[in-house]
Amino acid sequence: MSKDPVWLFDLDNTLHNASPHIFPHINRSMTRYLEQHLGLGLDEANALRMQYWHRYGATLLGLMRHHGTDPDHFLIETHRFDRLHEMMVFERALHGLLRRLPGRKIVFSNAPRHYARAVLAVMGVSRLFADVVGIEDLDYQPKPGIRAYRSLLHAQRLRPEQCIMLEDSVVNLRTAKRLGMRTVLVGGGLRTPAYVDLRIPNILALRRQLGRLLGC
Repeated sequence: MSKDPVWLFDLDNTLHNASPHIFPHINRSMTRYLEQHLGLGLDEANALRMQYWHRYGATLLGLMRHHGTDPDHFLIETHRFDRLHEMMVFERALHGLLRRLPGRKIVFSNAPRHYARAVLAVMGVSRLFADVVGIEDLDYQPKPGIRAYRSLLHAQRLRPEQCIMLEDSVVNLRTAKRLGMRTVLVGGGLRTPAYVDLRIPNILALRRQLGRLLGC
């Protein structure tokens, strides 16, 4: 078996910056979906969206559990972008960084697969990834729940110790470390928890830390 690592990349706010335009658009779309399908006012819908997100890690999970929402319909309606390329904020040097990384690269995201593939296409890096794992592939069980990680490991035939996970969420990295993966925090707050092996300010900073990371 190859000794090269398997890189598990989160998508939003790891490979690109979703905060300026994409996250606000998705949040508005989700709130509108709750208004239309649950008959709620704007403030009620927004509060329920946030409540489910905090409680379950994804608004979708709360809607499925409490309202019988069709997950595929929800994901299509809330991740619809007419001009995605105009909303993207990313580093043009990302392609070169990914191309030089040894080993297989997989996107591991709580987002739907069609959206993740569209984002990778805009950035011009689709061919550099062996696979894109979206929330549909995780039986709609999002990170940081351990079921998501076990689903990915099983489907991709991976051992945790092979994997290096890169995330902007410390909570998601905590589960990865519990399973035995190496962990990289991209950005994040002021604190670097003990379960984070390496912290970098942005994804391009990874190239300066490869020796340290692959040796740990």
